[in-house]
Amino acid sequence: MFDLPVGQGPVHITLLMGPKLARPVPAEVTEALLSAQITATAGERSGFQLAFDLTKNGIINRRLLPEGFFDPKTRIIVTVSVRGTLDVLFDGLIVRQEVGASNQPGHSTLTVTGEDLTLLLDLEERTARYPNLPPSERVLNILRRYSDYGIRPDVYTEQIAQPPHQDLRVHYQTGTDLQYVTELAQANGYTFYLEPGPNPGQSSARWGPEVRLGIRQHALNVNVDANSTVDQLTFAYDGTAREEPQARWQDPGTRVSTLLPQPAISPLRPPLGKRPTPALKRKTLSGTAKQQREQAEAELLARAAVSADVITGSGSLDVNRHGYILQPRQLVGVRGAGRAYDGDYYVKSVTHTLRPGSFQQNFTISREGLEARSDYVRP
Repeated sequence: MFDLPVGQGPVHITLLMGPKLARPVPAEVTEALLSAQITATAGERSGFQLAFDLTKNGIINRRLLPEGFFDPKTRIIVTVSVRGTLDVLFDGLIVRQEVGASNQPGHSTLTVTGEDLTLLLDLEERTARYPNLPPSERVLNILRRYSDYGIRPDVYTEQIAQPPHQDLRVHYQTGTDLQYVTELAQANGYTFYLEPGPNPGQSSARWGPEVRLGIRQHALNVNVDANSTVDQLTFAYDGTAREEPQARWQDPGTRVSTLLPQPAISPLRPPLGKRPTPALKRKTLSGTAKQQREQAEAELLARAAVSADVITGSGSLDVNRHGYILQPRQLVGVRGAGRAYDGDYYVKSVTHTLRPGSFQQNFTISREGLEARSDYVRP
């Protein structure tokens, strides 16, 4: 969807709501929508906040709100259509509603707040046993429980294979499905999140490395006069953010403890910057000595990869001016920021803010080094 131009056309929002199968809401509900704010962040749960005009004799105040139309756990899907191009911005559940009653006509509001469908994975604690299953197979088993909500697993095999040894250890889940799946992702340097779409009612559950290869989104242009597409863009280089983790592993047969070699993080984080930044801090991991060697190596790789992004950028743009909807968790190029900060970045988060006649995006981007690796940035 992100590759289709937005142009200067009007933006239309469509809301679908329901207990599990969401359907289009009455026209009066869409007309009462004052604003929508949706935030999607890599490795975190997405969230939304919608504000409605709560007219005293309107359908929301008179019938829908008392009948539970906006109650917690109601599913809500937000799509945006620009010049006929549909994009699913959010698929989640309401968790909270607030009513602001005012003496002034037209100032009473209903605000609903919610989270994406990963909330379903976080509602029930369970104890489960997974004998002879590697982490990715355990995740697949868990995600299949949520297919009724249109969630499709997008699960990748671990970078460091961890063959199960039932005779040595059986893996148990304690806590919610989301806690366990996230814990397994972090232990392997992976990320877990839901990506809504491509059609309403569908979501992709990615458990794997961040998307740092493939086609870049259209460039964010700054400080290039009339060709600028970004309102502002600020960069920071935090020299203390990157760590060099160290881990020891003890051979159970000989009881000899050895320091594991530093892993190459490029399989998880293909470099986006030309000049790598050094790690100023060293961190000793605890508990790795008694793990299986493959588990200890995977944790060492994960910690090294997670702290690699020391270059961050933040900014805002007007979607109509930029010409495209910037998508989170994908790559994008930057032009006009100077030799040190031009080039490709990973889009860490995007906050969509929609109001009548306005579609703004605030975003953060990151990478691990300075200077572009190529002279070419996709326009």
